[in-house]
Amino acid sequence: MRELTRPARLAPGARVAVVAPSGPVPEERLQAGLDVLRGWDLDPVVAPHVLDRHGTFDYLAGADADRAADLQNAWCDPAVDAVLCARGGYGVQRMVDLLDWEAMRAAGPKVFVGYSDITALHEAFATRLGLATLHGPMTAAVDFLKNARAQDHLRATLFAPETVRTIPSAGRALVPGRARGVLLGGCLSLLAADLGTPHARPAASGGLLCLEDVGEETYRLDRYLTQLLRSGWLDGVRGVLLGSWAECDPYDEVRALLVDRLGGLGVPVVEEFGFGHCEGALTVPFGVAAELDADRATLTLDAPALR
Repeated sequence: MRELTRPARLAPGARVAVVAPSGPVPEERLQAGLDVLRGWDLDPVVAPHVLDRHGTFDYLAGADADRAADLQNAWCDPAVDAVLCARGGYGVQRMVDLLDWEAMRAAGPKVFVGYSDITALHEAFATRLGLATLHGPMTAAVDFLKNARAQDHLRATLFAPETVRTIPSAGRALVPGRARGVLLGGCLSLLAADLGTPHARPAASGGLLCLEDVGEETYRLDRYLTQLLRSGWLDGVRGVLLGSWAECDPYDEVRALLVDRLGGLGVPVVEEFGFGHCEGALTVPFGVAAELDADRATLTLDAPALR
């Protein structure tokens, strides 16, 4: 797996566009997130349809074409330095095929941040644009607005990425050892759902795979992991980092499943690394080469997340 193009870091005064590719966004949370960004001396602009709601399906932030247009227009605007997702939910898979990837490639690299349902866009940005992206907190998400660690780690990654080249965690080794590879991954259910689509990479071979999820019963997590195993998508993976499993079954049960499904890969696996749907979620760059030390539960990037 090759390293991807890293976009440039942000500087004070940078213009950042906030988009909603998935679920509807509460206005009060959006405003609170914009205040945080302004406090970082950024210039946030809100895409036109961020506060929309779909006329039939209230779990979507507006029509598919409008959500796609917001993302594409923000990306192709030369005055915009970064595109930040307001929240996850569901909806990326409905709009991702409406994007003009040739136009977005021509616009050049810039910073992209999100997680959860945004996993499908992380994969598409990797396969269609060859671009490194940030799996990190979203502007209108509660776990970002109320947690200083999440804010501080994202801010450092955006403005001074050389200061967070080593990412420590409070995690523990499920399978000990060290491994090197290119970071990728995201929400487990989205990775399983992405298999066979035009934007999915053929395998995680050569990668350090980050996995997390939210609100799933253990048998469903079993189904997703088993699908990745049966499809061969996990063949050649170098190591696995496990994040949060918020609102899933009791962690002892989830942990037993993770050991059962991933322990046989023969690669280092670290649990509770601290990214995803959790308080103080760390920002992890996808598409960047790194070394995982499962015994110390640390991730060391070969280069800063952003240039």
